[in-house]
Amino acid sequence: MNRYRLRTFWLELVMIAAGLVVAFPVYVLVNLAVRQPSDTSSPLAPTTSPTFDNFSQAWEQGALGGALANSVLVTAGSVVIVLAASALAAFPLARITARWSRWTFLLIMLGLILPFQLAALPLYQTMRDLGLLGTPWALILFYSGLQVPFTTFLYVGFLRALPRDFEDAALIDGCTPLQGFRHVVLPMLKPVTVTALVLNAVAVWNDFFTPLLYLSGSGQQTMPVAIAGFVGQYVSDWNLIFAALVISIVPILVVYFALQRSIINGFAGGLKG
Repeated sequence: MNRYRLRTFWLELVMIAAGLVVAFPVYVLVNLAVRQPSDTSSPLAPTTSPTFDNFSQAWEQGALGGALANSVLVTAGSVVIVLAASALAAFPLARITARWSRWTFLLIMLGLILPFQLAALPLYQTMRDLGLLGTPWALILFYSGLQVPFTTFLYVGFLRALPRDFEDAALIDGCTPLQGFRHVVLPMLKPVTVTALVLNAVAVWNDFFTPLLYLSGSGQQTMPVAIAGFVGQYVSDWNLIFAALVISIVPILVVYFALQRSIINGFAGGLKG
């Protein structure tokens, strides 16, 4: 039987303090999102007369319906392409020990070192020549290339920790390497796949600079760009901004809570490996 010790008490205090630090900005965000514009009290003071009109006004004035649809399209399309390309690339890189495999892996890892800002102008010109500027497909193509190195790195590290016994058994039974990957390896990649899905989805969903650059001058916009539209040179509708922020984070929170157990298993498996 475990005894309650002083060390346990201090650990609980630290965890409670960490929880309060994380919950504090969320409280301020929700508190201001439901506050009436005429209420000028401190942001820390609880709202006494909450209203949900800020959400409807933010939805209408910021055209958040179209922005939300574009964000979902860009995020889902980019994540699907990134996961598929990275998993297929990581499998031979993790299993083949030839020199070319090592050099190829290092070449892909250069994408983690080089800042994408160096290629911002050439990529913009390429998107313009392809006629993709002002469309979500430009963002999907951009993010698909940007996120592949990091995701491939995750997959390779996870694959190198997996035993090859099941793959060898599948090859002996007559499976091709691609069939063995699809039916044997891919199901075992579920923890790291879910982890990569959430990390990539959050990165793509919250990006502001790239949509502002590639969708500028068009009627298309994503959630971060639409929310920034509430901030002007002289006027800032902070209540609408916070309401729009709440609307923006809801889809990501839904995905996170739906996949919470798999995400924890993925991180735990990575730490164990």
